[in-house]
Amino acid sequence: MFQSGFIGIIGRPNVGKSTLLNGLMGEKIAITTHKPQTTRNRITGIRNLQNAQLIFMDTPGIHRASTPLNQFMVNVATDTLRTVDILLLLVEAPIGVHRDDLFIIESLKHASIPAILVINKMDLVKKPELLPLIDEYQHLYSFVSILPMSARTGEGMTLLLDEILKILPEGPPYFPEETMTDRSERFIAAEMIREKIILLTHKEIPYVTAVVVDAFKEEATRPLIHIQATIHVEKPSQKGILIGKKGAMLKAIGSKARIDMEKFFASRIFLELFVRVQKDWTHDEKMLREFGYSNQ
Repeated sequence: MFQSGFIGIIGRPNVGKSTLLNGLMGEKIAITTHKPQTTRNRITGIRNLQNAQLIFMDTPGIHRASTPLNQFMVNVATDTLRTVDILLLLVEAPIGVHRDDLFIIESLKHASIPAILVINKMDLVKKPELLPLIDEYQHLYSFVSILPMSARTGEGMTLLLDEILKILPEGPPYFPEETMTDRSERFIAAEMIREKIILLTHKEIPYVTAVVVDAFKEEATRPLIHIQATIHVEKPSQKGILIGKKGAMLKAIGSKARIDMEKFFASRIFLELFVRVQKDWTHDEKMLREFGYSNQ
């Protein structure tokens, strides 16, 4: 018997969804930072086992959207409820039941999809504190199972995989065995750059940047990839911050992104970064479509 299916990972912003995806994959394919709303698009990770193919779908955090970009992110996440075979709802042990968790659970009641509740960050609380939290969630929804775990340390990861395999339907492999994600190399490269921007900059900068890879060329005679990418911001002042004094910030972003790229692509990387101002792009439907952030 061969099992296969799509497994959606949903939850509030910054609860550890991308860290969980990377842990389930055993490989970093989704960017992770300590800041909310890091994930903007749905990221698919494909894990192949001997008799199963698990297709994990990381989603943006479900939150109250105030801009067209944020609304796109929420729509990406809620659309997952209609396209997967299993849902992993990720919540935080230290936070307890959050009002946005209640909103997501209410949405599950209309989805009719088997759902596993994953209580993340159990390494940050004492185990006796988990019991009343588990009991509270049991009364909110009929989860297939409730599993405390730590996506950061990996504790509970094997048990979660076992629980998924118990309810994963029979089916054929949807992707070739060597496929790790359905995202393009350009997308992965752009996300790696965006991750470094989020980690190295502050205030509004992480939320007003879009990265577009303009060129991705592999040399035929040696393991070298030439990548050109443009970082789009909304204001000239933001461009100045991203470039930094004598280009120091842009150089740091490029250097750190290149290290991740060389590991992921198993090749030397020649990376060129440019910064361009696109006024108020987060509110411009045309620019949102151009940057890949549109539901249309």
